[in-house]
Amino acid sequence: MSANTSFPPGHVLHSRPTPPSDRELVLKVIPLPADTNGNGDIFGGWVMAQVDLAGAVLPARVIRGRMATVAVKEFIFKQPVRVGDILSFFSSVTRIGRTSVTVDVEVFAERIGTQGQFVKVTEALLTYVAIDEHGKPREIPR
Repeated sequence: MSANTSFPPGHVLHSRPTPPSDRELVLKVIPLPADTNGNGDIFGGWVMAQVDLAGAVLPARVIRGRMATVAVKEFIFKQPVRVGDILSFFSSVTRIGRTSVTVDVEVFAERIGTQGQFVKVTEALLTYVAIDEHGKPREIPR
């Protein structure tokens, strides 16, 4: 495509939903063939591990020390994840307690090879607890 190519008014090169404005982009990753299940889709456990990593970003800023995942209250797979998808993980803090932080994580896949189709593939609600050097819950600094 040359720089002087013109498009009609209203033409969209890629149809993508607008990323969530109330959430922060905390991780981007591209799944590889080694991450697939027997059907050739990305293994759900791999997606869950990535969501756990992404979910820990915002609580780490609040907890400022060791923490552990203590609950996954909801995990919804909406669409399969495919090899080569560009996954974007968006997160927001939903609750800060005395020792824990709960976050909501949404995952969008940019489908390469399908004109940049952008679909929500997963969402989850996770809780992380601040822990001390002995692995016991500790209060979050205020």
